[in-house]
Amino acid sequence: MTQSQHSRDVVAYMEELGQRARHAAQAMASADTRSKNTALLAIADGIEAARQTLARANRRDLDAGRQRGLSEALLDRLQLSEARITAMAEGLRQIQALPDPVGEVAQLSQRPSGIEVGRMRVPLGVIGIVYESRPNVTADAAGLCLKSGNATILRGGSEAIHSNLAIAHCIQAGLAAGDLPGDAVQVVEVTDRSAVGALLSMPEHVDVIVPRGGKGLIERVSRESMVPVIKHLDGVCHVFVDNDADIAKAVAIAYNAKTQRYGTCNTMETLLIAEPVAERVLADLGPMYRDAGVELRGCARTCEVLSSALPATDEDWSTEYLAPILSIRVVPDLTAAIDHIHRYGSRHTDAIVTENLGKARRFLREVDSSSVMVNASTRFADGFEYGLGAEIGISTDKLHARGPVGLEGLTTQKFIVLGDGHIRD
Repeated sequence: MTQSQHSRDVVAYMEELGQRARHAAQAMASADTRSKNTALLAIADGIEAARQTLARANRRDLDAGRQRGLSEALLDRLQLSEARITAMAEGLRQIQALPDPVGEVAQLSQRPSGIEVGRMRVPLGVIGIVYESRPNVTADAAGLCLKSGNATILRGGSEAIHSNLAIAHCIQAGLAAGDLPGDAVQVVEVTDRSAVGALLSMPEHVDVIVPRGGKGLIERVSRESMVPVIKHLDGVCHVFVDNDADIAKAVAIAYNAKTQRYGTCNTMETLLIAEPVAERVLADLGPMYRDAGVELRGCARTCEVLSSALPATDEDWSTEYLAPILSIRVVPDLTAAIDHIHRYGSRHTDAIVTENLGKARRFLREVDSSSVMVNASTRFADGFEYGLGAEIGISTDKLHARGPVGLEGLTTQKFIVLGDGHIRD
């Protein structure tokens, strides 16, 4: 088979998935809550029952990833540990317990003409999801799309193909238990990159694309997609330690925000510290980061206090490391910290540590990010932690969803009008 013939076959395969998804979306839009909840619980139970099968499939992917020379950060994302399998199941149960947004009517009011006008929440339709490494996305995305009445086409990375297909088996069994169409959740079984291009060029079958992965993937999707995209490019997250901070809180938060996991988009990449408390904070944090194996890159003041820190470049301030590397900058005050975040941040997640209520309110008001936090680690910027059950992704765009995208972000609204023979004068 020639390369062009292979590409045509992949395009035809994706076209078939799209047609089936569009047909399934019609059934999903009218599916009742009981059927969707039955399916979600069955998928959760199936995932827990298939722990050993999932672990075996995941080991195949991990072994192949090591042979391909994947970084430790990517291997961490790829791993399906016992805890992550449990979290997948728990996330699905949380989604099941959430109110069904489909059909919800809001803002119903009577107009002077006598008609009643309101808005009804409805599914988006068919959602294409392109993601790398993390096989747990397969379960999270399927659950959220299912509960919100959408059909979905899931295209995971080749590095996680065995894990994704094993999870897909659990999903199909759950859909059958809920008497829902199997085509409501389709996992792309081919690893050819041309499958992504085909998915991005099917607006007649796909209503929205959600990319989850590295900057290169998201840039490609944003550049090539003929379908609307919900995305974020970078996770350059900051923690600012104010001079009115509780130092013990600040140290715990700054350490957790960087070291709890390195390869996630809500991991702190830059630590900002107000000058009056810089020496105290760095004296505590420096040895902790050193013991954790974190490379520190700092401004001149940071390097004065921590001899082990390397000089930071201007590029460091805008870099998402996804690795045990941290840039540190000592700033004069809150205004300078906000200015730094505006200049170098990615509008993902930024936090302040302070006991000053006025400064906390100013930070919340002026920092234009999808999540803004007071006295908490940036690692909480997550759909599971926010009570969404799971997330389809995190959006740093302002339309139509922002921050962790859960059930409501996977729906839209239409106007409904109720009358009783009303005609317009």
